[in-house]
Amino acid sequence: MRILLVEDEEAIAEPLIAGLRRQGYRVIWERSGKEAEEELVETPPDLLIVDVHLLDGEEAGFLLVQRAREMRLSAPILMLTARDAIEDRIRGLDVGADDYLPKPFAATELSARIRALLRRVQQVKENKLVRGELSIDFRSRTVRLQERTVSLTTREYALLELLARNPDRIFSSEEIIDRVWEERATNTSVVRVYVHYLRSKMGRDIIAKVSGGYRLGI
Repeated sequence: MRILLVEDEEAIAEPLIAGLRRQGYRVIWERSGKEAEEELVETPPDLLIVDVHLLDGEEAGFLLVQRAREMRLSAPILMLTARDAIEDRIRGLDVGADDYLPKPFAATELSARIRALLRRVQQVKENKLVRGELSIDFRSRTVRLQERTVSLTTREYALLELLARNPDRIFSSEEIIDRVWEERATNTSVVRVYVHYLRSKMGRDIIAKVSGGYRLGI
């Protein structure tokens, strides 16, 4: 597994890198958002770890995460920061991070969070997602919830699959339209309509409406 670590403090980065390499990860280290973005273009990582404060500025990490998602990076993103205000955590998640770890933190907790994020990715790579009572076989396009098979239209399934393949990512209505509708829909309200269809068949918790858009709710 290849991890891209974006951290401007050498005293923090070096022990992290040493510990991760002992666990068998290949770690690439960058200190600025600009350098990291170049690395993302050349070789997308399996996991991105980003500090909020970088050489580019105090909020460069937020901008890097947002840019990574705009570049269609599907790998999980973990943000690190000494800023532990709830507003900062929400902003990190809204721009595309999958998890948020405030400093100072224990190396063991970081390792556990990395394993959890990579497990989720592995679930999807194996062409089957299992989250609680929801299971989706992406090969057969079979959806089961609470031991019952759910019949979905082509568009309903496409929307659910998008969220399920990125189970901790938030998608805006515009992003959903770009990925699910082959033709550009003229009104983002169509997303609300299909979310309603899915909820009526599978329960209101299946898709969560959060700040910035929608994500898998289970």
